[in-house]
Amino acid sequence: MFLDRFVEWLAISSGSIALRESEYAYALVESVHVLTLCLFVGFAVMLDLRLLGLAMRDVPVSKVASRLLPWTVVGFVVMVASGVLLFYAIPVRSYHSIFFRAKAILLVLAGVNAWVFHAGIWRRVGAWDLDPVTPRPARFAGAASLVLWTCIIFAGRLIAYNWFDCDTPQRPIVQWATGCQPDK
Repeated sequence: MFLDRFVEWLAISSGSIALRESEYAYALVESVHVLTLCLFVGFAVMLDLRLLGLAMRDVPVSKVASRLLPWTVVGFVVMVASGVLLFYAIPVRSYHSIFFRAKAILLVLAGVNAWVFHAGIWRRVGAWDLDPVTPRPARFAGAASLVLWTCIIFAGRLIAYNWFDCDTPQRPIVQWATGCQPDK
């Protein structure tokens, strides 16, 4: 399969090897990833709580968003860049991780949630900006964001564990989920 060959090629590239074997670089990239995750999620949670009507009910949603979203975007961009570097350092193991695959799916769902929110109910924010309780679609988007990002964080943390690595015997369903090919 193309993706298997691609991640194997990445793993033997000089940059991947250097990052993976570096005494400090991988730890630095991982630390940046975690810190910017905290920045991003912290600000996203504040906005989500406002959308749910659980915090800052007396502050217009647009004001909360205008103050938090620039920082949220910065955190997201650096978090994604450092995440790509983490994948680059250990591409084969990451690609075959059930938790990495779950995280990738959850990230897509979180992106769809944000897109639907911004393309839908957010366009009419002027009509409900001052309401202490926002419309149901806004509350749904906030709740979905909280759930998705909680799951993304758990899945991301579990990537570090090798419970389902390809080099250990696994049930057929696990082999399928990880994309591991049993030795023939």
